[in-house]
Amino acid sequence: MARSPARPTRRVRRLRWRFDLSKTNIVQAEGSSEFHRPVMVDEVLEVLAPVKGETFLDLTTGAGGHAVEIAARLGGHGVLVGMDRDREVLRIARRRLEDAGFANFQLYHGNFIHCRDALDEAAVDTVDGILLDLGVSSLQLDRSERGFSFAEDGPLDMRMDTDQQETAADIVNHAGRGELERIFREYGQERFARRIARMIVRERQQAPIETTGRLAALAKRAYGPGWRRIHPATRIFQALRITVNRELENLKQLLDLAPEIMSEQGRIAVISFHSLEDRIVKEDFRSRAYEGEYRLITRKPLRPTPTEVKANPRARSAMLRAAQRSVQ
Repeated sequence: MARSPARPTRRVRRLRWRFDLSKTNIVQAEGSSEFHRPVMVDEVLEVLAPVKGETFLDLTTGAGGHAVEIAARLGGHGVLVGMDRDREVLRIARRRLEDAGFANFQLYHGNFIHCRDALDEAAVDTVDGILLDLGVSSLQLDRSERGFSFAEDGPLDMRMDTDQQETAADIVNHAGRGELERIFREYGQERFARRIARMIVRERQQAPIETTGRLAALAKRAYGPGWRRIHPATRIFQALRITVNRELENLKQLLDLAPEIMSEQGRIAVISFHSLEDRIVKEDFRSRAYEGEYRLITRKPLRPTPTEVKANPRARSAMLRAAQRSVQ
């Protein structure tokens, strides 16, 4: 139901443009040889089943990979509202989508927990579909200055939203030993959490730990020469990223809000990339299905096909769950 748009809030900022349905759905970051490919596009379209005239909310729009495919199915009378915490990838999306043919498309910079503010500004009461892709895009991972990866040395940042104040370096250099151990154990499932936390506290007394390379080297020393396959820094980088961006808290808050903004028989799909996220989604969906609020579309998580994983190895850990709001 259409209504008058609300005044903009400080928690979300609107960016308006049209999009171009190009033949490819692969985006290359400036200064990078890597490409970003949206994950499990066919499966997302299957479970969300967008049709002409519906209203959809893409809470992690990024470079627009899923959004473009959804919008193509909504038609000229559909509405697509997108959000993302990362202003830089939204700029990439803007350049990609500026030659549009879809008039009812609006993007907002902000945390998805404030999606109701975005919907109010877009004059949307409820949506027929919600997509949440919890992965870190290649456009973020492959830029060393963002600090998400230790493949190349860079500042220890890890903020999805660069307007945010606290960085990973702030946590590493100021959190107590016990707090660091808890973060690494709880969010990284790191078996050497205590050892690494002790080494960080000892190391930062000499000089602040401010780069990804220095933290990764410290993790390697903590493991010693016996580590295999998974780099010793992998789990502590995951734990710090989750902490900096409050990823699990935000996910729980969004899942609580979702039924309030979904239309009758509205659908929600969430792509997770590690067990901590997937467990939260699974328990929320199953609990609501038990109460009769949801109907499970996927009883077990869908996984990417071998063909997709071969083309995009970063998709290998993706898990897609979906549910539909039940009519009470």
